[in-house]
Amino acid sequence: MFGMFGSKKKRNDLKLNDLMAQLRPDLSRESLGVGPDFPGVAPNPFLSSDARKRNAELRTGALALGVLVNWREVNSNPRVVLMFDVETADGISFRGIADEGLTITELIRLAPGQTLPVRYRPAVMDHYVALARDADPAHVQQLSDEIASRKRT
Repeated sequence: MFGMFGSKKKRNDLKLNDLMAQLRPDLSRESLGVGPDFPGVAPNPFLSSDARKRNAELRTGALALGVLVNWREVNSNPRVVLMFDVETADGISFRGIADEGLTITELIRLAPGQTLPVRYRPAVMDHYVALARDADPAHVQQLSDEIASRKRT
């Protein structure tokens, strides 16, 4: 009985992800460079309780550095999906996806290869990250130095 409810939700999630991939092939898992475990981009993160919960958790997540690979504009707010190659303090590397609302000024300053501080959820590791706009510059520099010294050895 209980499995029925869970499996229906799973089917609905799969249908929603398939729908998003059909409507926006540029936001498909393959196009974003993430694996099949990536939950996908929410059509409207404000209406999705999962997306709201995830964003709240990301605001307090662990700090990492992300090298901007590319981005896709989702709407003209402008809401964008940013793709990062992320490196953590623990030496873990992964493709990170940030779903962000940016100002026009922030949007025009984006350039592939930029390194930006991001936050992620180490306990979840689902490819979602968020820009760490609140990060202390000294902490970001310390993290950058740690990562650089690890690459030299």
